[in-house]
Amino acid sequence: MTADLLARRSRQFKPLHGVRVTTLALNLPGPVAAARLRALGAEVVKIEPPGGDPMQQLSPALYRAMHRGVKVQTLDLKTAAGQAALDARLHDSDLLFTAFRPAALKRLGLERRGLAARHPQLSSVRIVGYPGRQAHLAGHDLTFQAEAGLIDTAQLPSTLLADMTGALLAVEAALAALLQSRQQGRGVWLDVALSEAARFAAVPRRLGITAPGQMLGGALPAYGVYRCADGLVAIAALEPHFAQKLQQAAQGGARRQIAHWCRQHTAAQLMALAQQRDLPLWAWTT
Repeated sequence: MTADLLARRSRQFKPLHGVRVTTLALNLPGPVAAARLRALGAEVVKIEPPGGDPMQQLSPALYRAMHRGVKVQTLDLKTAAGQAALDARLHDSDLLFTAFRPAALKRLGLERRGLAARHPQLSSVRIVGYPGRQAHLAGHDLTFQAEAGLIDTAQLPSTLLADMTGALLAVEAALAALLQSRQQGRGVWLDVALSEAARFAAVPRRLGITAPGQMLGGALPAYGVYRCADGLVAIAALEPHFAQKLQQAAQGGARRQIAHWCRQHTAAQLMALAQQRDLPLWAWTT
């Protein structure tokens, strides 16, 4: 099966066709989760306040990427008219995403008991910072990563790991809620805490696998980052058959031999060798 055929089948795979999602979630995790559900075929309508989504000001490119195919509607949920318009939309929705703290949900008339009474068919995924009774606490990706032990230095993280992991967990929760609601005939309400998403992403580190000198922390010469002639190369020849292929290519499996082999080639040459020899590596210029 060709790559083009696989890509076409992937685009045609729409298991959520007919599912109607309404999202109030701003910033990053909610829109990322909604974008994934949209890619699976769901109809997604996002409700934004009159001031818009802060993400649009922070990064227009990221905002555009996360809102392809998503219908955006402006409503002032602090007004009776805005709340009535949202209520009308939720009457025909299968799933609601929110990313407000409990007090804000209550002020907007979106607490669970009231919504469940008005819309018994509606399932909801609430994205919060912390689980349970701590859901009112403030936090952001940076603080969640720090709490999970993912930050070692004064440098900022290279990506928003808690937000992106949390978004995927929110998609998982949405799929579970939709499945269970169809089985039991009424809406299901689930919470996804970004602090727990960060802790989940940190499990390998917490167990010591990536600690300095451990298996994925530098103990294996075949798993590491080396300098090449014009940049860097990441090599992950963990399995014995990959390690053997690397040893054959580098004429040895010792760290100095692998390092020497890398320095003798450019990033482009290493990428070509990876395809020829079926090696798990990625090289790039710096």
